[in-house]
Amino acid sequence: MPTAIAVTSADMALPPQGERTLPAVVLQGLDRQPLDEALTAVQTLLDQHGHLVVVSSQAAPRAVTRRLHTIRSLLESDRIALFRPELPPLGLAVLARQLRQLASCDLSPGVLASAGRLLTHYIHCGALLGSVARLDRVPVGLTSHARSWVPGSQFGVVAHPEPQVVRIGPEATLTGPEFGTWMLVAKAQPPSDWVTATLAEQWGVQGLREVPPPEESTTWWGTGKLVEFAAYLPDLSVLYQLVTSVRQGVCHWCGIDVIGDRCVFCSAVPPFHENQITAR
Repeated sequence: MPTAIAVTSADMALPPQGERTLPAVVLQGLDRQPLDEALTAVQTLLDQHGHLVVVSSQAAPRAVTRRLHTIRSLLESDRIALFRPELPPLGLAVLARQLRQLASCDLSPGVLASAGRLLTHYIHCGALLGSVARLDRVPVGLTSHARSWVPGSQFGVVAHPEPQVVRIGPEATLTGPEFGTWMLVAKAQPPSDWVTATLAEQWGVQGLREVPPPEESTTWWGTGKLVEFAAYLPDLSVLYQLVTSVRQGVCHWCGIDVIGDRCVFCSAVPPFHENQITAR
């Protein structure tokens, strides 16, 4: 069986992007389950799939994060990867779906899990906000904070890969990806088509779809008045080429294949050797 890709809420399990997108494992209400039931559920997943990659938001309740670490510790398993990148919830849901796409390919568990860090660089995500007064995950200037109190103000914000904040007006622009993408949009409030019309045209998106907003978006962005968006690479062939073009290595601790400088399963980094010191 392929490596299981899990999310911690049902609204993070996006509809398939093509026929080869594997279903997400939804660990819903993990913190509200009795611990023994949660342990049994995760152990069953490991027995069925061999390895488990859990993608969770930094806006998820702390109890969920604690429970995940508790389960991994009690199972004493180096086959569980806990991945919490600094992406807004919609961008994170996109990343989880990309991993679900790649899970259908001939990638080893370590390479698949490591691919998450690589693919984050190709996701451009942000939101149209009615206020930035409580936004603490993206640098916001004093002027923008002051304008948040003006009725009717709206702000275009990019959280990743490079922070941007602009007040929405006729000349407002946000720097986007320099490659072809699709865009996913989750509308809560305000009722605005700036993202689907103006921004999508600025970024030259090749396809656009709408989904319900993730529940954790309000916490992440500091307001419920938002339209969240994420531009991403939709094609499995492109994703696969990106991942397989990166040099692979072997974790010196657990022996699993990885890409990058840290094993996502055991968290080991390459050992430091004295001959790595450059002569002064």
